[in-house]
Amino acid sequence: MSNAPLAERLRPKNLDDYIGQSHLVGKGSVLRKMLESGNVTSFILWGPPGVGKTTLAKIISNNLNRPFHILSAVNSGVKDVREVIEKAKSQHFFNSPSPILFIDEIHRFSKSQQDSLLSAVEQGVVTLIGATTENPSFEVISPLLSRCQVYILKSLEKPELEILLNRALTIDTELKVLNIKVEETEAIFRFSGGDARKLLNVIELVVNASDSSTEIVINNQMVTEKLQQNLALYDKNGEQHYDIISAFIKSIRGSDPNAAVYWLARMVEGGEDPKFIARRLLILAAEDIGLANPNALLLATSCFQAVSMVGWPESRIILSETALYLATSPKSNSAIAAIDTAQQIVRQTGNLPVPLHIRNAPTSLMKDLGYGKNYKYAHSFEGNFAEQEFLPNEILGTPIYKAQNNSKEAEIDQRMSKLWGNKYKSKK
Repeated sequence: MSNAPLAERLRPKNLDDYIGQSHLVGKGSVLRKMLESGNVTSFILWGPPGVGKTTLAKIISNNLNRPFHILSAVNSGVKDVREVIEKAKSQHFFNSPSPILFIDEIHRFSKSQQDSLLSAVEQGVVTLIGATTENPSFEVISPLLSRCQVYILKSLEKPELEILLNRALTIDTELKVLNIKVEETEAIFRFSGGDARKLLNVIELVVNASDSSTEIVINNQMVTEKLQQNLALYDKNGEQHYDIISAFIKSIRGSDPNAAVYWLARMVEGGEDPKFIARRLLILAAEDIGLANPNALLLATSCFQAVSMVGWPESRIILSETALYLATSPKSNSAIAAIDTAQQIVRQTGNLPVPLHIRNAPTSLMKDLGYGKNYKYAHSFEGNFAEQEFLPNEILGTPIYKAQNNSKEAEIDQRMSKLWGNKYKSKK
């Protein structure tokens, strides 16, 4: 019996065996073209855990037959980066392609570690492939990010999970000799949550935990029971990372400060990155509190800045204060509702022309064509307001922003009604 886990035994060696991410590796797609041409530039793979970031990097390196170096940002320092770069220099002969440096969890690299990479990437000493579960715009320094393409990977869909499950049961040398019968897949897919590695871990766990020596029957009840009995094993690699942050956010959205601080404590005890938590609080402040309490976004911004400077363990106090403030704040999602509505209108109507009277008119020709004509400069009127239309004619009168039922937006509603009459009158 192999000591390698199922996920490692089934790791694909080429793009044809790779499951998912057809927008990147399918026929005619960007990464497949890059691989076929042999001209690979530095890039960053951004996506949730278990969607094939590391596998994709290894496939690219294997197919190009280049030296391949791996660093994990979790346990590598500046010294490790410099050693790899020096080794890469010795492998980079005249006119030969650059060795590939794969950095897993690149979002965990500090600024100084990323700075130590920059020159080697700029000079082509290495071709960088980074993998991250976090938005690289927040975590990767701008000079390095500007030299890398960013490719987004998606969670696996049910058809892809079905292919992976079938492959595990029919191709893996250890599982295919067992008498395994799959009666139901709902639980096994639900627990894996679009994560290929998690799916294979679940399969391996339930098979190994089965007490049957003849036939192993996999159904929803069996999967749920085995996972509950082996929760510590199932979560040994932080599988609940996204479940707990989801519980944390939903508790704050639901105005439950007790639950919010409990889930925060779970993340603190688990050694979660404080900036990861603070960034989620920033998003929540705008999405779920918004205009009901605009100070929430200011506090969340200050929280992010503070934990970036402080770190553990003191950041737990800053995060606790912010989480409690957001949980006890009135809630409104009018900001996200408004931008969602506006984007939907744009998708449906396309590039509608800007009305002439609010166009910029920097030249005399534009003025002659009517650009800016009859525009009313608000500050020239009483109350710094002049009624006029700002939307394209095709969508005049379309409601986009709607004030919600909280004290702050009641004030906004009253002011808009005073200025615009029924145009912004809430229909309560």
